[in-house]
Amino acid sequence: MVQGKWFPMGAEISEPLAVRQQVFGRQRDALDSSAQQVVVYKENRPVGAGRLWWSEGAFMLGEVGVLESERGQGFGDLLVRLLLFKALTHSAGTIQLDAPKAIAPFFARYGFAPLQESGDVLRMSIAGKDVQLSHCGGNCAECAHPSEECVPKALR
Repeated sequence: MVQGKWFPMGAEISEPLAVRQQVFGRQRDALDSSAQQVVVYKENRPVGAGRLWWSEGAFMLGEVGVLESERGQGFGDLLVRLLLFKALTHSAGTIQLDAPKAIAPFFARYGFAPLQESGDVLRMSIAGKDVQLSHCGGNCAECAHPSEECVPKALR
């Protein structure tokens, strides 16, 4: 079974931190006290994590990563959709993230567009009103992709 679990600000976050350490080699930082964390589990094992926080007029996604052994199964897709959904529940006007250039195409498929460049990192942004969590944008009856594509791969 695949499931996601949210860790609100102030919660004990050893599981998201363990995933972050394995994926990025980084531990707790100053943002953790003001971020909501999410972990995706496969058969009750953490396989991916990410976080969401508010900064300078935008919601920020960060530390979105999946264990190397679990990549290619849709867990990253599920993480991004969970993070976007949470931002939208807080009436996000703008959602941003910093992504290595090599990973930018992954986020572009959700509508994130380059905002600025700093070395090998792109700041990407999407307006909350432009976020589509499925191919049909919630209008499944008129969806041009009436298939499994509308369901995150990890949940199929």
